[in-house]
Amino acid sequence: MTPRPTGTARRERDPGPDLPEVRLHLATPREPVVATVVRTEPCTQPKPADFVSHIVFDTAGTPLEGAFRPGQSFGVIPPGTDERGRPHNLRLYSVSSPSTGEDENPALVSTTVKRTIEERNDTGRLYLGLASNHLCDLAVGDTALLTGPSGKRFLLPARPAEHDYVFFATGTGIAPYRGMLLDLFSHHPDARATLVAGAAYHTDLLYHHLFTALAERHPGFHYLPTVSRELQTDGAPPLHVQDRLDTHRETLADTLASDRTLIYICGVTGTELNIYRRLAGTLEPDALRRYLTIAAGLEDPDGWERRTIHRGVNPTRRLFVEVY
Repeated sequence: MTPRPTGTARRERDPGPDLPEVRLHLATPREPVVATVVRTEPCTQPKPADFVSHIVFDTAGTPLEGAFRPGQSFGVIPPGTDERGRPHNLRLYSVSSPSTGEDENPALVSTTVKRTIEERNDTGRLYLGLASNHLCDLAVGDTALLTGPSGKRFLLPARPAEHDYVFFATGTGIAPYRGMLLDLFSHHPDARATLVAGAAYHTDLLYHHLFTALAERHPGFHYLPTVSRELQTDGAPPLHVQDRLDTHRETLADTLASDRTLIYICGVTGTELNIYRRLAGTLEPDALRRYLTIAAGLEDPDGWERRTIHRGVNPTRRLFVEVY
């Protein structure tokens, strides 16, 4: 096996890209703003396995108007109280609109919400996600209590044209990339970016038509939809997002070997570990050092576990991670 890079020296030498200044916590749980729903619609294909909504809020006249960048999130405070009679804790949702606002209206901010309905193995009863079902039940004209903005790290760089991008998403982890890509290609139509979007089935690919249209308009954008429970559109077997590092190795090799490239990972917890393993098994050592620092004794990616990535396998400032 090829020796893998160790230690943290590379990370210390490479500060990564400059990030833009952002506004934070303009609306707090003690003083949330009241935002009105102006649009709610499915963002899946017909007959999906999951119910996912694109929801647009009007924040006009509040501290949140024009305050968000894609990659940030806002909090939602569900109505009612918990079993102790206290107000519910807020839940965070990623912003899916560009920095100019949904439909280029700075007062409008959008998000991507999956209606959570799960069977609990211990009881056999259905669990209904409190905030997700509250949001998905809202109709145009209804209101919600919002806080934020939150987040200052998972952002496009301050000078986006200086970089190329590889975005990995699973499920609603696609949300920030919708806004990022709309921002990127609005200001830099010749930008280079690859989006690997993962879902269980083709019908669950979120914003599929939007990303297909972007790829048609911008030759530098490569959209790689990836489904894990049925064949790909080209007849290839079921795949997970990290598998695209193999199926499109030639396409991605030059990009990932470049000093210009940044990697973003967003989705369910565990996505990052699977991608780290595949990066370590795919990239040459010099390229890998741009994205991961690996402690001595952890050179074999097959032995990495969830706890490993907090104790000895760490992203550099050229790899951005947002998992939940």
